[in-house]
Amino acid sequence: MTRHFPIIVEQDIDGVFIVGCPVLQGCRSYGNSMHDALANIREAIELCLEDETVTPEDSTVFVGIRDIEMVV
Repeated sequence: MTRHFPIIVEQDIDGVFIVGCPVLQGCRSYGNSMHDALANIREAIELCLEDETVTPEDSTVFVGIRDIEMVV
């Protein structure tokens, strides 16, 4: 079976890519390159799915990302 998992990618001040899968609680990883970060989040997703405590009911539905403009 093939499933789609949305990924959120951020980059910290040191250039490290931080990735997370918002539909699996606590499923996050990182890498020094985009390639490494994506490979690492694939592994993290596999581990989260193998965890016996994670059920389809634990997953959330990814809706999207919005950009909010604020004066700071």
